[in-house]
Amino acid sequence: MIIVILAYFFLEMNNKFGPGKLQKIFLGKFNTPVEEERIFMFLDLKSSTTIAEKLGGIQYHLFLKEVFSDVTIPILATQGDIYQYIGDEIVLTWEITHPENAVNCIQCFFEIQQLLEKKESRYLRKFGLTPQFKAGAHFGYVIAGEIGVIKRDITYSGDVLNTTARIQGMCNELKSNFLISRPLFEMGGLNAQDYKFEQKGDILLKGKAESMELIAVTLQL
Repeated sequence: MIIVILAYFFLEMNNKFGPGKLQKIFLGKFNTPVEEERIFMFLDLKSSTTIAEKLGGIQYHLFLKEVFSDVTIPILATQGDIYQYIGDEIVLTWEITHPENAVNCIQCFFEIQQLLEKKESRYLRKFGLTPQFKAGAHFGYVIAGEIGVIKRDITYSGDVLNTTARIQGMCNELKSNFLISRPLFEMGGLNAQDYKFEQKGDILLKGKAESMELIAVTLQL
């Protein structure tokens, strides 16, 4: 019985912190803040306010729970980590250990799209609508460390998070479901045979002193 309880405990802790994180926590990697270079993606549910009003509180919660459960599959398949759930938004991250991680980030968004399209009939039957996402992605350096006493957690801090959120916030204005920064595009490994890249020009993001070139990404038909 003790073995079962311990196994369940470690499984739950692994689910809480994400694959591979628990071992690093036990080894004390995050006791002292460390600098890491990471890709971040802010994945935001489209028309969330309208959906919440239509479904009501409890049904909307069940809807989000099901959507977030479904999208976990392509996130893990593309080596992504779920950093945070913020309301109807998911913050994803990839550690930059190889240029292919830029490909994983791009691939993740479209695998999520394709999975939700396959499950469209189920969502229509259960909720009367289908979920769609918009996203922004960028990369840069962050400080990673463990904080908290009663409720401990691993956090990332750095300008890249704010910038990525601002990029995602431009999706509606630039009429795009998926925007990435020029630096992420230039990381390499992105195949023009698989994706179409449309330059949206230099955009002055809110709260920034300098503009940044944004690129819209779609699947090649």
